[in-house]
Amino acid sequence: MAIRLYRAYTPGTRNRTVSTFAEITSKSPEKSLIRKQHNKKGHNNQGRITCRHKGGGHKKRYRIIDFKRNKLMITAKVVSIEYDPNRNARIALLHYSDGEKRYILHPRSLEIGSTITSGPASPIEVGNALPLHCIPLGTAVHNIELIPGKGGQIVRSAGTYAQIVAKEGSFVTLKLPSGEVRLIRKLCYASIGQIGNIDASNITIGKAGRNRWLGKKPTVRGVVMNPVDHPHGGGEGRSPIGKSHPVTPWGKPALGVKTRRSKKYSNTYILRRRK
Repeated sequence: MAIRLYRAYTPGTRNRTVSTFAEITSKSPEKSLIRKQHNKKGHNNQGRITCRHKGGGHKKRYRIIDFKRNKLMITAKVVSIEYDPNRNARIALLHYSDGEKRYILHPRSLEIGSTITSGPASPIEVGNALPLHCIPLGTAVHNIELIPGKGGQIVRSAGTYAQIVAKEGSFVTLKLPSGEVRLIRKLCYASIGQIGNIDASNITIGKAGRNRWLGKKPTVRGVVMNPVDHPHGGGEGRSPIGKSHPVTPWGKPALGVKTRRSKKYSNTYILRRRK
């Protein structure tokens, strides 16, 4: 993937960068694999805002992605690489030998015409999915399951990968993109390789309107609000927050305070916390 720069012929293009989309081979998605997607815009079933700063955005359809990779030992051919508006990674359309079509996350260097499979006997090649205990140490993997058979839940963003560092008993030790080192059951499936579109993190939005296209509304600092709206609000002129430490709009500690539950069930699987 490459990034396209603009000349500064308007303020919005001065720092704007976009993807060249050079790897995209098809402009229209597979109709059998798309669904309608109603945008709740951060409201719950009573109409109250439960997640701030969401709303608007371009209309989009949801692409059904195969995170489970449960068609074992059935070969599939990569037919096209497509854009997905619901994630920053690209997706690849597979045509299986039995006639079924599925989307998967597109790994880096997976080319059109390649053949991939899933299952314990699959070769260690980019795009194939295997149980963790069948993958050699040091291999880069993505789309990793946390519960066997549930489907990949972690390492699904553009450019990310985890590394297998050890195997012992019923667990495999993985180093995740965040730096966290944790245990995952050896029967969980993972896909070989690094997710493509590795320059997604280097894109500069450039203007506020582009975030609005993505469904993101403006965020206002608490110190410029009134006391009725935020604990940091109030005061004369440019006043400090007036508290010993920053808090959220609901009074809980913020900015640097760990929010993970101390008695969460999966704490025993974490060998080293993320930085």
